[in-house]
Amino acid sequence: MAEMRVGLGYDAHRLVRGRPLILGGVEIPYHLGLSGHSDADVLSHALADALLGAVGSGDLGTHFPDTDPAFKGISSLVLLERIMTLVREKGWRPVNVDATVVAQAPRLAPHVAQMIGKLAPILGLSPDAVNIKATTTEKMGFTGREEGIAAYAVVLVEKLG
Repeated sequence: MAEMRVGLGYDAHRLVRGRPLILGGVEIPYHLGLSGHSDADVLSHALADALLGAVGSGDLGTHFPDTDPAFKGISSLVLLERIMTLVREKGWRPVNVDATVVAQAPRLAPHVAQMIGKLAPILGLSPDAVNIKATTTEKMGFTGREEGIAAYAVVLVEKLG
């Protein structure tokens, strides 16, 4: 039986005016965007942390610190590609991903297929192995008050060869 591991990732960013809202590499039409050093894509960040955790390689901030100007405004898909290189170099590959984005608004369901279309090729997975869900908190907490958006991701990886 193949060696397998699970990683869990979480990220949250504040919603602000004057920034695009990027989730899973997709620009979502909305009057607010996420504040951060990179594009602040909480879904990609949670997924990146889940991958790093599964292969025992720390977290996103360790690899791409927000104090490094090289990462200012960078696409989180680029960061995810770099993490996938590390994952493969360590001898692992993703098997499947399950993620949840927590946001009171905007409605994300119409954009999920496009997010999967962006993420699956980077992960080397078929679209049916990448599951993304969206939920609200029924107006409770920082996401419910539309102060920010959060994401959780779980990834299963298996040892290559």
